[in-house]
Amino acid sequence: MSEPVAGGRKLQKERTREALMNAALELSLQKGFAQLSLRQVSQAAGLVPSAFYRHFESMDELGLALVERCFGTLRTMIRDAQRDPEVIEHIIDASAEILVEAVKASKADFAFVVRERLTGSEPVREAIRHELDLFVSELAVVLVRLPNIESWTTEDVQMVARLFVRNMHANAELVVEMAEDRPDLEAKIVELARREMRLIVLGFANWRSS
Repeated sequence: MSEPVAGGRKLQKERTREALMNAALELSLQKGFAQLSLRQVSQAAGLVPSAFYRHFESMDELGLALVERCFGTLRTMIRDAQRDPEVIEHIIDASAEILVEAVKASKADFAFVVRERLTGSEPVREAIRHELDLFVSELAVVLVRLPNIESWTTEDVQMVARLFVRNMHANAELVVEMAEDRPDLEAKIVELARREMRLIVLGFANWRSS
């Protein structure tokens, strides 16, 4: 098999996989992911049901792929931002803006996570919990660079990272629910996120880690 043919088939497979994921997202807005069947998703993607199994073993596996895609988008943006020294210097402002931009760019994916975190199947809910815990651990590595926190215990750094993640999740929900073309609402959400995170940071100097 020549390389161009193999590459073309690989690209087509990736496109079909994306079509299934996007179809599932669109349908889940109407009835919830847990209520979907692979037949419905395949039909919406323009495929026969048997083609579904070339990409996913089950609907739960498709759901896990959607969770991974959503958090991968946010994680990539944050890691890229960390390379910018100005972002680290102004981490609170940057975090609020990065969050809003990430959610806007992948609104359907984040809407899926917001909704399925509580109502999805157990494998999907567990995957979301795992990703949130992983995000807490990664954020803790960034936060330990801030003043007054260098000498904290690992448990306390993880605790404050979890506070930030909960704040970010709550504000992500606001962005998901935000009407399109409302820069005024977007600005309010960014400012709210900034003020809430600054309030958390104000407690750093007076916290005694033990």
